[in-house]
Amino acid sequence: MTASFGYRRASDLPRIIPVFPLDGVVLLPRAPLPLNVFEPRYLNMVDDALSSDRLIGIVQVAPGGADEKPHLQSVGSAGRITSFAETRDGRYLITLHGISRYVIEHEHETSCPYRQAKVNFEAFERDLQSQEPSEEFDRAALLNALRAYLEANSMEAEWGSIDSAPPEVLVNSLSMICPFSSAEKQALLEADSIDDRGQALVALLQMGAASGDGPGGVQ
Repeated sequence: MTASFGYRRASDLPRIIPVFPLDGVVLLPRAPLPLNVFEPRYLNMVDDALSSDRLIGIVQVAPGGADEKPHLQSVGSAGRITSFAETRDGRYLITLHGISRYVIEHEHETSCPYRQAKVNFEAFERDLQSQEPSEEFDRAALLNALRAYLEANSMEAEWGSIDSAPPEVLVNSLSMICPFSSAEKQALLEADSIDDRGQALVALLQMGAASGDGPGGVQ
C-alpha cells in the first residue's frame, strides 16, 4: 500500500494546521478537491501553506457561532496542495489531494486572518495508506444505485471513468461530488471504513433516487 505523499504515521503530520470552513464540502483520502479561492484571508492562507508544508484542513461548519466565525464540525480532513494557478483577477485555482481525516482538539489562537486548529490524526492513521474493501463490498449494488439516482434526477456521469475506478477512488469520489446534504456528507466523511462508507453511499443514493430531488450533476 502506498503512503500519502510520504506521510506514513500520524506523527509525521503537523498538529496545528490552517482550516478552511466550507459547508457542504468534504475531502477524503487520495481524492482531489479543486477550489476557487478569492477571499483575501484564504488567499493569505494558501500563500502561507505554499511556503510551508502545503497542508490545508477542510472542515464543514456546525450550527452556531457568528457569520464570520461559525462553529466547526469536530472531524475534518487535511489535503495537500498539488496544483496552483493564479488568475488575472487575483483568484487562486488550487487542487487539494486528501491526506487524512483529523479530530479538532481546539481552535488555535493566532494573529493570522484565517483560522487555525490543533488537530489529532491518530484516530485516522489508516487513512495514510490506500484502503481495500472487504470481499463483501458490492460494487454492482453501488453502480446500480448510482444509475438509478442519476436517472431519477436527470443527471449524467462519465461512465468510462466510473467503471474503471478502483473501489476506494470510486466510493470516496462519489461521496465528495454527489449533492448530498451537509449532514449526509459529514456522515460519509466519518464512516469508519470503505465498506461502511460504501454501504452508506448506496443507502443515500437509493433514497435520492426514490425522492428524485438531487440537484446538479456528477462529472
